[in-house]
Amino acid sequence: MASRRLRAFKRWMKSQGIQCSDTLDFMDCPQQGISVRALSDLHEGDVVAKIPKTACLTIKTSGAREMIESAGLDGHLGLSVALMYEKSLAQDSPWAGYLQLLPPQECLPLVWTLGEVDSLLSGTELHKAIKEDKTLMYEDWKENILPLVYSAPQSLNPSSFSVKEYFAARSLIASRSFQIDEYHGFGMVPLADLFNHKTGAEDVHFTSVSPNQEYEDDVDSENGDNNELSKISSHDKRDSTCENSYIHSDSESDYSSVTGEDPMMLQMIMVREVKSGDEVFNTYGSLGNAALLHRYGFTEANNPFDIVNIDLELVLKWGCSLFSSRYCRARLSLWRRINISGSVSENSEYFEVSSDGEPELELLTLLYIMLLPDDTCHKLDISICTADKVSANIGMILAEKHDITWSTSSEISKDLLLTEKVCRALLALADIREICYGSKSIDEDVEALERCCMTERKLYHSLMLRISERRILEKFRTYATAGAQSQTFQDANGTSTRKRLKKH
Repeated sequence: MASRRLRAFKRWMKSQGIQCSDTLDFMDCPQQGISVRALSDLHEGDVVAKIPKTACLTIKTSGAREMIESAGLDGHLGLSVALMYEKSLAQDSPWAGYLQLLPPQECLPLVWTLGEVDSLLSGTELHKAIKEDKTLMYEDWKENILPLVYSAPQSLNPSSFSVKEYFAARSLIASRSFQIDEYHGFGMVPLADLFNHKTGAEDVHFTSVSPNQEYEDDVDSENGDNNELSKISSHDKRDSTCENSYIHSDSESDYSSVTGEDPMMLQMIMVREVKSGDEVFNTYGSLGNAALLHRYGFTEANNPFDIVNIDLELVLKWGCSLFSSRYCRARLSLWRRINISGSVSENSEYFEVSSDGEPELELLTLLYIMLLPDDTCHKLDISICTADKVSANIGMILAEKHDITWSTSSEISKDLLLTEKVCRALLALADIREICYGSKSIDEDVEALERCCMTERKLYHSLMLRISERRILEKFRTYATAGAQSQTFQDANGTSTRKRLKKH
């Protein structure tokens, strides 16, 4: 039997014109929340839900629209104000039946205390990012929302727009909002946000495109695939019973006249078969555990999209332990002159290590250049100005060293960069990165996870993240060790790799 809040939500959906297939059933579990299951077999192409844009909570549909737009707020800030405003109205909000289904906030690291962030996320990819997020969001609240509360034309309850309520609203938006269209931007989409995520197992797709059209214009989750987070960055009308009116744009009218489809209707379409009784999953994107925890508050075991980052700062720390800072800066400058760089996020530059422990080519190239003999490095420096192709500079040196065929259409092979010295450098970097997790070993983390209960969400998912990252570092060491052993074997036997560089 459906819970009271689900029954209220279903009544609200009906009143808003949201059409939900009788083949879907909602399960309300106290520990795991709401999930959606199939009451009968579902088939690819089945439209299981239609959601009017009028039912979505956006800046444009909120009763606070005029206040938000007059203040020049948009994006996450504007939607946060809209959500806080509607929540402050309680039962008087047109979205009361939907809002009562939502938790006060999602258990994202964003709403954890600083003490919890420091103790649970230390060393992980999220630790620094969350602390920066909290600082920036507090500044947003102080500079934009606090003044709005006291200058708004309508009387607002300050407690409904407190910094705590703002962070709570941001957690809900981060984990539940969808991109709707160009007019609305993104917003809260009732029903669509009830489908749970499963990596690589999308059953149902949220779209504004009719079933017989291509998906290239689909409407995806605001926090979907890290075209940011997608889990993860970092990033309409009401019907006649609602306070605000909405005028169809010309483009929407044109679309409707050409296709016969209602441009004001969103759809949930099955993209593969689901058996009766099975849960129906959406997919928020191809996200690793750091992104999932950051945006949605959970992790997944054996996530194939997990990564660990090696900051450029750590690489330079390793370099300065062997060479002078002047030497390291010169070699870094030479590496950049080959038009190579790491990934960049905010003010940080880093190199990704994939879930199988393999580092990016850019990291191997930097280490290789850092460890080149002075005369070879000088030759590389001179060749930069005359090379026909970015990789030609380092490629010619590899070709000469390994007696291999080289052309400007060739790619650099990682195997050729894995000298014994580079492999030792990788092992050293793994040790430096591991220190970030503190004094507890990975075995202690695993034991703690085994003792942990799923209801201890913060501890459970932070341990899952720590362990998944440290497992990658173990594979990273294995990768480096195997490379070193291979090089030692070749040196002992006086053999050359004689590997032809890969062709494009």
